[in-house]
Amino acid sequence: MMEDACYISVTVPNSCINSLLDSSTISKSGCVSQVFLVVFFVYVELLFLTIMACDRYVAICRPLHYPVIMNSRICIRTTLASLLSGLVYAGVHTGNTFRLPFCQSNVIHQFFCDIPSLLKLSCSDTFSNEIVIVASGLGIGGGCFIFIIWSYVHIFSTVLKFPSRADRTKAFSTCVPHILVVSIFLSSAFYVYL
Repeated sequence: MMEDACYISVTVPNSCINSLLDSSTISKSGCVSQVFLVVFFVYVELLFLTIMACDRYVAICRPLHYPVIMNSRICIRTTLASLLSGLVYAGVHTGNTFRLPFCQSNVIHQFFCDIPSLLKLSCSDTFSNEIVIVASGLGIGGGCFIFIIWSYVHIFSTVLKFPSRADRTKAFSTCVPHILVVSIFLSSAFYVYL
């Protein structure tokens, strides 16, 4: 997806420059930018994957209503809502992280700045930050995950009722790439952050 390319464009250039210059530093503004953009892209990608699950649900389970339900106005609104809420979400988490005092070591043991690494560097109590991150992550991530699962349960129960094997194959072939992307995205996020 496009956001995957955005993650790379946010984190890799600084790492390449540091590698070429035999350095491992990043400015505070660079770190703030990385945190904001990575959180923004993760949030937006998760919402886009959820919207895509809804699109597949409507296309397969309610095909005659598809032009009405998934019209261009709805698509534009859901895209804008995802982007704008992503700005707010990333802004809140970035602001909460960088309002903390950092008086310990300033070494992050990763090749890019992220919130859990920065919380470890703070010399203040970060429990409230951690609670906000976990609650919002589980709330939004869990909600999107449940909706995606719900969509695919309905999709598969509908597809299995198709009389034609060709129709079932066509329906599955449109869903499998999305399921793979969702699985890789969520499993890698869970592995890294949980």
